[in-house]
Amino acid sequence: MSILAISWEPELRGILTVIIAVFALMGSVYLILSTNMGARLGFLVAFASLAGWMFLMGAIWWAYGIGLKGAEPSWEAMPGRTVLQNTEALHQAGVLLSPTVIEPGYSYTQQANAVVDQLVAEGWDRLPESAPAFGQAGSAASVFLEESDAFAAGEFKIVNVFETGGERFPNFADGRLDFIAFKHDPRYSLVEVAPLELQRTEPGRAPSTPQIDEGRQHQYVYMIRDLGHKRRPAALITIGSLIIFLICCWLLHRRDRRVMINRGQLSLPAKA
Repeated sequence: MSILAISWEPELRGILTVIIAVFALMGSVYLILSTNMGARLGFLVAFASLAGWMFLMGAIWWAYGIGLKGAEPSWEAMPGRTVLQNTEALHQAGVLLSPTVIEPGYSYTQQANAVVDQLVAEGWDRLPESAPAFGQAGSAASVFLEESDAFAAGEFKIVNVFETGGERFPNFADGRLDFIAFKHDPRYSLVEVAPLELQRTEPGRAPSTPQIDEGRQHQYVYMIRDLGHKRRPAALITIGSLIIFLICCWLLHRRDRRVMINRGQLSLPAKA
């Protein structure tokens, strides 16, 4: 029964695999060292070697962003003001510095164009559809729209994506030392979506090309960029292992000095 439990429980099998690996690999090295150096010194040497290997592995993980990774960068919702369903809400949510001027008789398309002009005038960057950030922000906005029940899947189209902020600092030598810029300003994204006309499905015929519904208001999704902490676990492993490795090296050095002092002392004659 125990063999069946191990075979059908992935968590238990993983735990046992780690335990067996520790005893088989690290335990065998410690066993060999302890037979030649003694139990205490062999353990100290084996532990220092393990910490040094963990430091090298963590440094490679930290440099290349592989191995044990934290949360990836993603777009997060702005609490309470994520889905903005009209142009007036853009100013109320703090997206626009001033309300959009809408002339009497403007259609919803003309209102959306006025919002686009004002966003560009206030410093928002309009991304082209070929930019990778356009697709990433659009995918995140689609999730927020569907979760808030503003639209269902296939009922809207991503029209425009705007971004602002995200500057990195400190930045020296006209950006040539950008790799030392470890601080960031908040980065915001605004995704404009247009509702689509309802399509009639006929048996045996391909659906028609979706068309934007000119008689419905465009909506907007306001998001903030979460940079995540992809390299934080590797950084903690690297720094922690380095500290342990240095402590072990200091203990080994102190022991060697003590042994040298003891060996340098005059030997006492043995009593008869």
